[in-house]
Amino acid sequence: MSSSGCFHLWDAERDRLFMREALALARRGRGSTSPNPMVGALVVAGSEIVGRGYHLRAGEPHAEVLALREAGERARGATLYVTLEPCAHWGRTPPCTEAIIQAGIRRVVAAMVDPDENVRGRGLRRLAEAGLQTRVGVEEEDARRLNEAYVKHRTRGMPFVTAKWAMTLDGRIATRSGESRWISSEASRALVHRHRATTDAILVGIGTVLADDPQLTARPPIPRTPWRVVLDSRLRIPLSARVLAQDGTPVVVATTSRAESAARRALEDRGVEVLVFDGPDGRVDLPALLRELAGRGVMSLLVEGGGTVHGAFLDAGLVDRVMVFVGPCLVGGPSPGPVAGSGVARLAEAWRLSDLSVRRIGEDIVIEGYVRTPPARHEAS
Repeated sequence: MSSSGCFHLWDAERDRLFMREALALARRGRGSTSPNPMVGALVVAGSEIVGRGYHLRAGEPHAEVLALREAGERARGATLYVTLEPCAHWGRTPPCTEAIIQAGIRRVVAAMVDPDENVRGRGLRRLAEAGLQTRVGVEEEDARRLNEAYVKHRTRGMPFVTAKWAMTLDGRIATRSGESRWISSEASRALVHRHRATTDAILVGIGTVLADDPQLTARPPIPRTPWRVVLDSRLRIPLSARVLAQDGTPVVVATTSRAESAARRALEDRGVEVLVFDGPDGRVDLPALLRELAGRGVMSLLVEGGGTVHGAFLDAGLVDRVMVFVGPCLVGGPSPGPVAGSGVARLAEAWRLSDLSVRRIGEDIVIEGYVRTPPARHEAS
């Protein structure tokens, strides 16, 4: 944290209150800003908010600029609260630092430093060099959580991965005959569609496509539709699969060199992009695929399985978060579970969840949490 001038405990609490308001503004851009982050900004003169703004989508004005426009002349001598460090470089829009300086802002409070290599402290330095007071780190944990996908994309070059599945109370994702519609309630399925609407891409395995023929769309239709990605090592996907619908949404089928070239050409003729990533086990190299998707601007990925795919992602250490819907029914028998893969030999090696939340949606229980790999698993690998 850096600042200049006198600073008191009352000021710290005041900064937290206004930053929370800016974070609430930033959340309004959820699902529409990618590959940019969600950002909210407030201009405060005295104790009055005189300007508000939030970033809506890439290419449109940043939150700071919108807040300054609303504030007008009242921005002179005021404080700007912003959930992410202002940019100091030219991108699709001019640098926000220059607009802030020209508006006569006296003090800038940022929740966090922008991890993007084009910014990363340069914006705050530019403001300080221009004589503005600066402070960074206010409500930083909430700001980082809000933009967790952006942070991972910019720091590790990978999408933020959420694994989602619905299962019965006895841990099965289908009956012994393969029937899985519907384990979860209508309310749960509506929540899934809302989550799809905020993600950049949805991924399933060929087994799910052959068994369920999903559309992988967000319903009702929204202005921004997530990419559809299918893992299919041998290109068994039928051309009639609904996931291949030519509706303007990018469709990617990831495969290996084991696939027939004729099948690849047939998919490409339909406008499907076929990517080849040979992994050491004869299956798709998942880290290579995710790096490729990240390079194309995919910051968040929703993995909807099935069990083989979830297991492969967990084995590769690629899952950041899980979202599990538990329906109040039992099916028993030799039915498939939600996570296959190599598994673990000891409970000490198991993946654990942190920041756990449990809630009820309709008749279902929804469990969400962040995946943490314990040291015992690192040592065993």
